[in-house]
Amino acid sequence: MGAVALWFRVLQAAVLAVVLGMSTAYAQQNDAGPAIGPETNLPLPRYVSLRASEANVRRGPSLSHRIDWVFQRQSMPLQVIAEYGHWRRVIDRDGQGGWVHYRMLSGARTVVIEEPETVLRTRPEPDALENVMLEPGVVARLGDCNPDWCMLTAGGYKGWAPKASLWGVADAEIRD
Repeated sequence: MGAVALWFRVLQAAVLAVVLGMSTAYAQQNDAGPAIGPETNLPLPRYVSLRASEANVRRGPSLSHRIDWVFQRQSMPLQVIAEYGHWRRVIDRDGQGGWVHYRMLSGARTVVIEEPETVLRTRPEPDALENVMLEPGVVARLGDCNPDWCMLTAGGYKGWAPKASLWGVADAEIRD
């Protein structure tokens, strides 16, 4: 590699480190409460879903940054952990992620079933009637949540599932 190419890579890495350092600082909590995104004034971290059927995941917050991979599952829940301009740094349930343009994301909430044999029940109670059993990896639309249960809609079925079986909703999150 030539000296100019090496110098350019070092400069690019330094700029990326500054950008990532600035954006992750916004994701840290402070004494006043949860962190607020500098672009949206929404809490960080927060959950969203993938609007498009495909979205490029970039190494940094611009079109000039390399595409590391492509998310290919519409409605997949993601967690926004940082913001920079029109870009959102997101992670999936495996902790993998990068920078995605905000237009690829939706505020519609979804979750992924994590536990095997997760049952949707008619009421948020462990002994309520069963509607359907969901397999791990199923993406479901998120409705109301109490401290332990969430209302889900998946594949034409609707019911309550234990919050502990889901990825895409915070443990303390209550939704009406």
